Amino acid sequence: MRTTQQMSITLPNEMAAQVKARVASGEYASESEVIREGLRALMARDNAVEKWLREEVVPEWQAVQRGEASRLSSNDVRDRLNAAYGKDTGDE
Repeated sequence: MRTTQQMSITLPNEMAAQVKARVASGEYASESEVIREGLRALMARDNAVEKWLREEVVPEWQAVQRGEASRLSSNDVRDRLNAAYGKDTGDE
Protein backbone atom coordinates (compact mmCIF):
# COMPACT_ATOMS: atom_id res chain seq x y z
CA MET A 1 0.00 0.00 0.00
CA ARG A 2 1.30 3.41 -0.92
CA THR A 3 2.16 5.75 1.95
CA THR A 4 2.58 8.88 -0.14
CA GLN A 5 0.38 10.87 -2.45
CA GLN A 6 1.59 12.91 -5.36
CA MET A 7 0.31 16.49 -5.48
CA SER A 8 0.77 19.46 -7.70
CA ILE A 9 1.18 22.80 -5.95
CA THR A 10 1.61 26.36 -7.13
CA LEU A 11 3.86 28.73 -5.21
CA PRO A 12 4.59 32.42 -5.59
CA ASN A 13 7.91 32.97 -7.37
CA GLU A 14 9.69 34.00 -4.15
CA MET A 15 8.65 30.83 -2.34
CA ALA A 16 9.52 28.64 -5.32
CA ALA A 17 12.96 30.26 -5.43
CA GLN A 18 13.44 29.51 -1.72
CA VAL A 19 12.53 25.87 -2.24
CA LYS A 20 14.93 25.54 -5.18
CA ALA A 21 17.71 27.35 -3.29
CA ARG A 22 17.44 24.94 -0.36
CA VAL A 23 17.73 21.97 -2.68
CA ALA A 24 20.59 23.57 -4.63
CA SER A 25 22.49 24.23 -1.38
CA GLY A 26 22.33 20.53 -0.52
CA GLU A 27 20.31 21.22 2.62
CA TYR A 28 17.51 19.06 1.19
CA ALA A 29 17.61 16.30 -1.41
CA SER A 30 14.37 17.28 -3.14
CA GLU A 31 11.71 19.94 -3.38
CA SER A 32 9.30 17.53 -1.71
CA GLU A 33 11.57 17.31 1.33
CA VAL A 34 11.51 21.10 1.68
CA ILE A 35 7.72 21.19 1.55
CA ARG A 36 7.43 18.29 4.02
CA GLU A 37 9.74 20.06 6.47
CA GLY A 38 7.68 23.24 6.15
CA LEU A 39 4.49 21.32 6.88
CA ARG A 40 6.13 19.64 9.88
CA ALA A 41 7.08 23.07 11.24
CA LEU A 42 3.54 24.33 10.68
CA MET A 43 2.06 21.32 12.49
CA ALA A 44 4.51 21.77 15.38
CA ARG A 45 3.51 25.43 15.71
CA ASP A 46 -0.19 24.56 15.59
CA ASN A 47 0.32 21.85 18.23
CA ALA A 48 2.24 24.27 20.47
CA VAL A 49 -0.53 26.88 20.22
CA GLU A 50 -3.20 24.25 20.89
CA LYS A 51 -1.29 22.99 23.94
CA TRP A 52 -0.84 26.56 25.26
CA LEU A 53 -4.55 27.26 24.84
CA ARG A 54 -5.58 23.98 26.45
CA GLU A 55 -3.09 24.00 29.34
CA GLU A 56 -2.73 27.69 30.16
CA VAL A 57 -5.36 29.93 28.59
CA VAL A 58 -8.48 27.84 29.22
CA PRO A 59 -7.66 27.05 32.87
CA GLU A 60 -6.87 30.71 33.56
CA TRP A 61 -10.11 31.82 31.90
CA GLN A 62 -12.05 29.27 33.91
CA ALA A 63 -10.40 30.56 37.12
CA VAL A 64 -11.42 34.12 36.19
CA GLN A 65 -14.98 32.93 35.54
CA ARG A 66 -15.07 31.27 38.98
CA GLY A 67 -13.70 34.43 40.59
CA GLU A 68 -10.46 32.69 41.60
CA ALA A 69 -8.16 34.86 39.50
CA SER A 70 -7.94 38.59 39.06
CA ARG A 71 -8.63 40.35 35.80
CA LEU A 72 -6.63 43.20 34.38
CA SER A 73 -7.93 45.88 32.07
CA SER A 74 -5.97 46.62 28.92
CA ASN A 75 -4.83 49.88 30.55
CA ASP A 76 -3.51 47.93 33.56
CA VAL A 77 -1.60 45.61 31.26
CA ARG A 78 -0.16 48.55 29.33
CA ASP A 79 0.86 50.29 32.56
CA ARG A 80 2.58 47.16 33.85
CA LEU A 81 4.43 46.65 30.57
CA ASN A 82 5.52 50.30 30.53
CA ALA A 83 6.78 49.99 34.09
CA ALA A 84 8.67 46.80 33.30
CA TYR A 85 10.11 47.74 29.91
CA GLY A 86 10.19 51.52 29.82
CA LYS A 87 7.70 54.21 29.03
CA ASP A 88 8.21 54.45 25.25
CA THR A 89 4.98 53.04 23.83
CA GLY A 90 5.58 54.14 20.25
CA ASP A 91 2.25 55.97 20.20
CA GLU A 92 3.87 59.37 19.75
